[in-house]
Amino acid sequence: MGIRYGNEAMKRSIAIAGNMGTGKSTLVDFLHRTYDVAPFYEPNDENPYLADFYKDMKRWAFQSQLYFLSNKFRLHQELDRQPGVVALDRTIFEDAEIFATALHQMRKISKRDWETYRGFYSAILDAIRPPDLMIYLRCSMRTLRQRIRLRGRKMEQDVPLSYLRRLDRLYETWIASYDLSDVLILETDRLDYIHDLVHRLDVMERIESVLPDEIGRPTL
Repeated sequence: MGIRYGNEAMKRSIAIAGNMGTGKSTLVDFLHRTYDVAPFYEPNDENPYLADFYKDMKRWAFQSQLYFLSNKFRLHQELDRQPGVVALDRTIFEDAEIFATALHQMRKISKRDWETYRGFYSAILDAIRPPDLMIYLRCSMRTLRQRIRLRGRKMEQDVPLSYLRRLDRLYETWIASYDLSDVLILETDRLDYIHDLVHRLDVMERIESVLPDEIGRPTL
């Protein structure tokens, strides 16, 4: 049942991982409303390199990913200082193992810059505590594309299908070998825990089975 750290036995963190469009923010909102879990969201809009990155990926990929990594490091440090239970929308593991790795594979990040990035990432892993529960959201590529189109975020609309598929492969490889905490995998293609009571109770039961003493009293 998660990882205990001496006097911090009641401090717990839940990480929500998954490709864009799988429903991470929705699940963080649900956990917050249902269990009064403190929510933490990915601060994408704060990246000062992002606009330049989308104009010239090869020129700005390293700077953009390094910013994401350092910013997520600060967020994880803040999580470590929070009492009670917290939920994080996307983790530092995904920044490195999925998105930065994809850019390196696509030759947008040079070998020299990649070695610098990985060195920084390795040092960060030694300085943070892993989540007590990793919830991995999975859905089909068709569903991903529908959700991306419907939510209408401008920078996501022109993301190539080949890139989404690359991310999906990297996600599946990463989660298959992830062993730093308990893992709960939710198939979200037809999962509607917001409107369907049966789905909601199923998700709650699965989460509570991993963190039964810490998650708190639900509000239905």
